[in-house]
Amino acid sequence: QVQLVESGGGLVQPGGSLRLSCAASGSIFSINAMGWYRQAPGKERELVAAITSGGRRNYADSVKGRFTISRDNPKNTVYLQMNSLKPEDPAVYYCNAEVRARTTPVYVQVWGQGTPVTVSS
Repeated sequence: QVQLVESGGGLVQPGGSLRLSCAASGSIFSINAMGWYRQAPGKERELVAAITSGGRRNYADSVKGRFTISRDNPKNTVYLQMNSLKPEDPAVYYCNAEVRARTTPVYVQVWGQGTPVTVSS
C-alpha cells in the first residue's frame, strides 16, 4: 500500500512564505505525475500545481509567479514553495500522485491527508 504524507502547512502573514512537502512511501514501483491541490471552505478542490516525472510543470493561473513545484524522484517527494501568500490562498492543501505499486500493473491516484494553510495578519 502506498501512502502520501504532507508537512509544512501552518499560519503565515500576508506576503509570507511556506514550503510544503509530500513524501510517498510504501511498495512503490514508479510515480508519474505529482501535484498539489487545495480546497477552501465551501469551494471545490482545485489544482494548484503539478509536475511530471520528467520535470514538466503546470500551474493554476492564480499562483503563477508565486508558487514553485519541484520533486526529488529518488526520494519520491514533491515540494511546493509558496511565496507572496495572499488572503485568497488559505485552504487545505492536498498532495496527489499517480502511483504504480509493485503489486499491480496499473497506476492509481493516491491522495495525502491534507495540510492546512492559513494566511492572516
